Amino acid sequence: MSKPADTRQSIIDAVLRIIGQDGVAAVTNRRIAKEAGVALGSVTYHFETQHELLRESLLHFVAEETRRFTELADQCQAEGVDLDQAAAVVGQVAGGTAFDSRHIAPFELYVQAGRDERLRAAAAECFGAYDRLAAKILAGLGVPDAERFASTAVALVFGLQLRRLATGSPAGDLVDALLLLARGAHSGD
Repeated sequence: MSKPADTRQSIIDAVLRIIGQDGVAAVTNRRIAKEAGVALGSVTYHFETQHELLRESLLHFVAEETRRFTELADQCQAEGVDLDQAAAVVGQVAGGTAFDSRHIAPFELYVQAGRDERLRAAAAECFGAYDRLAAKILAGLGVPDAERFASTAVALVFGLQLRRLATGSPAGDLVDALLLLARGAHSGD
């Protein structure tokens, strides 16, 4: 018998897969239950509304990504990296991020937040986490006033990742753009 936390996680994982494959409109309790391998009643037991389900899925994804990237930033900070080494790490991360359904889902959820103001607080919380992470990485690189540039770096990453998703452009474009931003921030001293 699975624990409630495992069931809840299975439901969230299923929601992210469904959204990534077919969009938010494809999220139904019946499909979630089938995809997660749980009883239909489990979906409404764990999530009273679809809004709650979407919000928790979005927050879960970002918490997982933030944890992963924070560990990477901490490792880089501990080892000490220069701008070119940081660019290589960004290229590795961006190039290693396959656009599978789990990584497409957040883009869908952010667009949905534009339509559903009840999801905007969750989206704002997510972008806040990305901004804090970007500020930490930029500060570790010695970028002065890193917090000021953090949201620009995040916007650049999201825009270029969306471009990669839509066009198949290479991860190197993202690395080049981030290097340009970081070098420009350094020269603004």
